[in-house]
Amino acid sequence: MAEDGKIKIFNAQTQTIEKVDPIVKSDAEWKKILTPEQFDVMRGKGTERPFSRQCAVPAAGEGIYACAACGTHLFRYGKKFESGTGWPSFYDPVSPLNVELEEDRAFGMRRTEVLCARCGSHLGHVFDDGPPPTGKRYCINTVALKLNE
Repeated sequence: MAEDGKIKIFNAQTQTIEKVDPIVKSDAEWKKILTPEQFDVMRGKGTERPFSRQCAVPAAGEGIYACAACGTHLFRYGKKFESGTGWPSFYDPVSPLNVELEEDRAFGMRRTEVLCARCGSHLGHVFDDGPPPTGKRYCINTVALKLNE
């Protein structure tokens, strides 16, 4: 974070890096803008059931998936792939600036959690079993995403 309290976020539509304020809200404020399931997943670090939701598909075949809580651009539709896991999977974020990775040792497992860099919302996890060119599989909860076409 910069001295002025701002963070750098990549805007995938304008292809520019912007300095923005981090988004910090109380649980009560988040509950007003998120559905109960989104709140459980994004603020409570929950997980939706696999194969329980369909990820939006852009009509034109192009689009950007943004954080459902704050609108930060996260993944391009063109970097989505079918992993067979029951959750949307991507092999690369729009920018490493837009996601934060943290070690997650919950439930006796060792995983890497993916968070929105601007609002800190839990998005899912990233694994090292994805396709080329990155070899990464960002396994993301559907309710954490909104499609911008």
